[in-house]
Amino acid sequence: MKDIFLFNTLSKQKEKFIPIEEGKVSMYHCGPTVYDYAHIGNLRSYVFADTLRRLFEWHNYKVKQIINITDIGHLSSDADQGEDKMTKALKREGRPFTLSAMREVADFYFEKFKIDLKYLNIKTPSEFPFASDHIEEDKELIETLIKKGFTYKTKDGLYFDTSKDFHYGKLGNIAKNDESRPRIVVNDEKKDFRDFALWKFNDMGYDTTFGKGFPGWHIECSAMSMKYLGETFDIHTGGIDHIPIHHNNEIAQSENATGKAFVHFWMHNAFVIVNEDKMAKSANNFTRLIDLIEKGYSPIAYRMLLLQSHYRSPMNFSLEALSGAKEALYGIYRMLSELSSGGNMENSWIKKFEETINDDLNTPRAVAVLFELLKSDVDSKNKLTTALKFDEVLGLGIKENITLLKKETEEIPIIIKNLVAEREVARKNKRFDKADILRQEIGDLGYIVEDLESGPKVYKK
Repeated sequence: MKDIFLFNTLSKQKEKFIPIEEGKVSMYHCGPTVYDYAHIGNLRSYVFADTLRRLFEWHNYKVKQIINITDIGHLSSDADQGEDKMTKALKREGRPFTLSAMREVADFYFEKFKIDLKYLNIKTPSEFPFASDHIEEDKELIETLIKKGFTYKTKDGLYFDTSKDFHYGKLGNIAKNDESRPRIVVNDEKKDFRDFALWKFNDMGYDTTFGKGFPGWHIECSAMSMKYLGETFDIHTGGIDHIPIHHNNEIAQSENATGKAFVHFWMHNAFVIVNEDKMAKSANNFTRLIDLIEKGYSPIAYRMLLLQSHYRSPMNFSLEALSGAKEALYGIYRMLSELSSGGNMENSWIKKFEETINDDLNTPRAVAVLFELLKSDVDSKNKLTTALKFDEVLGLGIKENITLLKKETEEIPIIIKNLVAEREVARKNKRFDKADILRQEIGDLGYIVEDLESGPKVYKK
């Protein structure tokens, strides 16, 4: 297999990827807290994770991929403060404060999340484990930490004592200079502001030997990831906001419980930015995928926009930028729909593309290589075959969309065909003013006419 280099947040550098088990990759991705709809900023993490999976599958790795679903235990602040997000959803929707009602809310928003993933051409992971289905695993992990002396109890919960972990904060190197975390401690019984809840007491929760309540958000991810991937696995991903608290807490509790390295590669995507601010529900500056669809944008155009930025770079979102990505994407579809199938892959171009994606998933450069291929003098059949191979990583749905485009072209109504023919006569007679009027008329009827050297091509808008 070819060498793959990935940026590891733990070491702060690119490293050659060496799997724990030859030919296999184990990946865990922090999933959504299903108390509300996901927005397009949230969805960047899953496009990134999907593209990473596709990279490994391109290289014939067998991938086991887990995306967890948080349906209990996540407070509005990652630092164990604020209102429980699922409880907030129950209040908002006027539902009773019961575990069954909480699961009903979670199931509803999970189904909406899956629809978003399908729209974005994101492959279904191996498992979607729900936090509420893994309470026993949480209990067992907490019991291990209690026995090893890493916990203490306060009036509101059971906490992990970070002073017992001499390597706490090694992810992102925040142990000694941590300016990213709030130092205000609501619970004055906490020994240190870094200490975090393993279990929060609550009369609505689950019975345990250490008190009734809910698992902490951090313990849930450790318990679920280790259940499905083992005590040590290859890759853990998430947004950069998870680095200071959530992921450092996962490392601390997991490694002190097992005595083993938790994850070999930690990978994090940057935010989607709107008007210089992070897109977030709390800032009320978010956009849902359905909002884009209602404005006439294909979800794959948003995927294209994300791929045009490196996953570790902030992506500035605007409708203007999305329109540019949409035009670029449809340009790819149109160009490839003109080509015949049945060719061979161009090995020199495959190598060029592979070098970009193997270099820390450099999708902006990979997209550029695709455009270079389309403009090249490569045999048309080979060009299509090679582009389809690229799309195994990019996930732009090229095969499906060019098939649809060809079908729509064949089904152009006779009135549109007549207008196009009339426009061609006007152009040949240099009646460009009339040609422009006819183009507008064709557009008003829902079609686009494109002038190519081979003649005019018509597409449905």
